[in-house]
Amino acid sequence: MAVPLNILQNVQTYQPAELAFLLNSFVALSVSNKKFKNFENETAQLGDTVAFDLSPRATTAAGLVITLQKAEQRKQVLSCTQAINSAYAFDAKQYIFNVADYMERFGMARIQEIGSKIENDILQNVTGTVRVQDPQNPLNGTLVNPASGPYRFYGNGVTQINSFTQLAQALANFRAYGASDFNVTGILPMEYVPAIVATGLQQFAMDRNNDLAASWELGQFSKCTWTESNLLPLHIAGTAGDTAATLTLVSTNDPTGNNITQITVSSTLGSDVNAMKTGDLLQFDDTTLRYLTFIGHLPTSQPVQIKSISDSPSVAGTIVIDIFPALQSTPGANQNINKPLVAGMTLTVTPSHRAGVIMSGNPLYVAMPRMPDEDPFSTSSHTDPGSGISIRNYWGAQFGQDTRAYVYDALWGSTLVAENSMRLIFPITP
Repeated sequence: MAVPLNILQNVQTYQPAELAFLLNSFVALSVSNKKFKNFENETAQLGDTVAFDLSPRATTAAGLVITLQKAEQRKQVLSCTQAINSAYAFDAKQYIFNVADYMERFGMARIQEIGSKIENDILQNVTGTVRVQDPQNPLNGTLVNPASGPYRFYGNGVTQINSFTQLAQALANFRAYGASDFNVTGILPMEYVPAIVATGLQQFAMDRNNDLAASWELGQFSKCTWTESNLLPLHIAGTAGDTAATLTLVSTNDPTGNNITQITVSSTLGSDVNAMKTGDLLQFDDTTLRYLTFIGHLPTSQPVQIKSISDSPSVAGTIVIDIFPALQSTPGANQNINKPLVAGMTLTVTPSHRAGVIMSGNPLYVAMPRMPDEDPFSTSSHTDPGSGISIRNYWGAQFGQDTRAYVYDALWGSTLVAENSMRLIFPITP
């Protein structure tokens, strides 16, 4: 195999700077929760998956005569399933006549590419479509956890989100349902931000507008830190969403209303293998069907919104949809809707869209374990002590082939707690 013309040197000393670049240049990596950055070192930890507790839920009873309630632990898993590498080769002559300045550039180019892929993968949690990549078919890898990421949303995919008023309303809806009230962060698609800033400048808010005009960035607004990214996912909806089909509820998998995880609906789609896609969002049209507050179990003004967690075909006009979260109308700690689902209720599906996100309480978990040495090859594996971001470099020679290969690689996993996040639905075109 011919070796490309390269000018290279050993770059272990560049790793801290490269990791700092990742942290400063990519929003999701920067704001993510690194609690489990070294979970592989935990006592009794086996395998590439760790489970962590979600907030337990409870109920109350009126009066002083007690009713014993069961205690239930809730958990979510974080699996380090994702891997990436960037490699290049050189011969002895290229290695001898190396140029130091180019090594930093070559390394940074690969870090930028790796960082972009990791950032985009982490942000796929917003639509619940993180996949374990299949090198033979990158678009059809196995879904890691379709339930990861929000099921609630703001926007309809048709009307632009282009004002501070709309951002404030999205935050109000987010908080009305109930979510952690600290570290509230919004990530917006970069190309949609200028229109929001422009509408803000038209309002009479001198101090805020001076900052907007100077930076053309949203910054702090409504007790939320607004950031932007060009790597947020584009969700391609199924036919039901893109044709604005109305779905009519036929039945559920639990007539008691205690744990509904699947619904059967009718539509006018006929037979269509692409009717519903993983990550599609649905909203019940019934104006009296409402979510309860996550804590307190009191009725809100928020419509019942759910997420499809599998691809679902339409067969002769009937679609069976696996949903998240489980819906429960019967009293108990997990009750989340105010009345039973009944046949005849209609649902609307969001169309294809660019996704943004609001989240709070550090719900986006990312782990990047330190990789082992590639003995007998020279290896440098550095982990940033603050962020937990870890990249490995190693290089070695093919015996007798006058070829040396240099590799950057990383291993990571991520998940986004659903109840502390909300998807923002932007039309595909700004």
